[in-house]
Amino acid sequence: MPAHSLFLLFLLLSATHPCPLILTEAAGGRWQLLQKSIGITAMHMQLLNNDRVVIYDRTDFGRSNLSLPEGKCRHDPNELVLKTDCTAHSAEYDVLNNTFRPLMVLTDVWCSSGAVMSNGSLIQTGGFNDGDRRIRVFTPCSDCDWVEVGDGLIARRWYATNHILPDGSQIIIGGRKQFNYEFYPKNGAPNLYNLPFLVQTNDPGIENNLYPFVFLHIDGNLFIFANNRAILFDYKGGKVVKTYPTIPGGDPRSYPSTGSAVLLPLKNLQGTELEAEVLVCGGAPKGSYIQATKGDFVKALDTCGRIKITDSNPQWAMESMPYARVMGDMILLPNGNVLIINGAGAGSAGWELGRNPALNPVIYRPDGKAGSRFESQNPTTIPRMYHSTAILLRDGRVLVGGSNPHVDYNFTTPLFPTELRLEAFSPPYLDTENNNLRPKIVSPSSKATIGYAKKLVVRFQVGGTLAEKLVSVTMVSPSFTTHSFSMNHRLLFLGNEKVTNAGTATYDIQVTTPPSKNLAPSGYYLLFVVHQDIPSEGIWVQIR
Repeated sequence: MPAHSLFLLFLLLSATHPCPLILTEAAGGRWQLLQKSIGITAMHMQLLNNDRVVIYDRTDFGRSNLSLPEGKCRHDPNELVLKTDCTAHSAEYDVLNNTFRPLMVLTDVWCSSGAVMSNGSLIQTGGFNDGDRRIRVFTPCSDCDWVEVGDGLIARRWYATNHILPDGSQIIIGGRKQFNYEFYPKNGAPNLYNLPFLVQTNDPGIENNLYPFVFLHIDGNLFIFANNRAILFDYKGGKVVKTYPTIPGGDPRSYPSTGSAVLLPLKNLQGTELEAEVLVCGGAPKGSYIQATKGDFVKALDTCGRIKITDSNPQWAMESMPYARVMGDMILLPNGNVLIINGAGAGSAGWELGRNPALNPVIYRPDGKAGSRFESQNPTTIPRMYHSTAILLRDGRVLVGGSNPHVDYNFTTPLFPTELRLEAFSPPYLDTENNNLRPKIVSPSSKATIGYAKKLVVRFQVGGTLAEKLVSVTMVSPSFTTHSFSMNHRLLFLGNEKVTNAGTATYDIQVTTPPSKNLAPSGYYLLFVVHQDIPSEGIWVQIR
């Protein structure tokens, strides 16, 4: 499109849209400013099955820019800053209507963790100060608010990681000065279990093993990565099943060195020999945190390590990213690619310890040829530094928020001030030139219930010519994202057993649902039809 046409389109959109689009070249994705301010900073985010996103920051930084409704105030004698606070520190963002409303948390949720249970409710655990042993529940409904259960945790959980398990419970692992794990709901005495691996990966005075990367392995055990190495852990028996090699170079990848990680898409689910791979990208070289506190901002790591965790003798394969990145988020896209977004090119996690904002997202194509899997995307104009977040939405966009919450929500003094804007990144598959190839799901209807190891027929429409061999169905579990890690995030390719014509531009694709809860714990997933790498809008399905 000629430059003058782009300018005219921008003027038109600015006049008709309250939050004008930031137009960028179609080939590299595009950015959209959704809200100039949601009143709080998006330190933690979770998409729920009503297409609303629960967001929260922390309570001990003073008044936010979002008032609680109907004159409500939070009265907390243990609070460190304001004993009485009439502003919100949590919000619910309505994706479909681009609106938001304040929510009320009762204790400090700073640097907490969480997971969505099989019934769709978000269980949020821990935090800081009087919130560090709390459990809070948020149920998706039109006017629900946080319900605080109380001190339901045995240990103080601050910078911990949660994961849903095959039996529907969740495990809560680690946290500051916590070298152990526990479960929710409780499973009987002793209720608290030691994890020596967290002691072994703890760098004295720095840690570098907080918010460990945890993934449910296809055999039901847990892959746990902390600092620069990983184990396969039998959480039921409390035993290390396998010790993986140290990532080449030996640099830490966990908070505060803060790289990110994903479990790459699971495929061939009905096969006899399933494979699973983990990708760990970015972070900060050893010593970067201490150096940053002294004003020396070391260049971040520009490497990714990829390891097949199902191999009998697994080894890391290293790749180089287009940009060095610390505090980046990694998001699984519906077509199986990985989006790497947010963060900085130098320094470390922590307030004002990052430099050189990483404005350009990168798409990683796991099935591409080694050495050519990365593709740089168009940049945002908003630095997303410490405490930024990103999550996948049902329409295929990625919601991006947060960055550098400061005391009193400081917008002027810091180099990177408190950031309250919310934006969306649209990957290239959402370009209008792909409209004819983009599938539209006709059935089943959203919120359908599916079982395990069952035949499933998905009806969809495509306006252009269908390439039958290039159609597949994927299932994605929405993530709880904070501190550059998307907890519980996994994607499964259900494949393509056969495609049949069902009418004008309408087709049926038959697949088989996942065979076990080790592959897909029960709960709500986003289901997509993908045609030539272009995903449909997703529908919600509940597998049980």
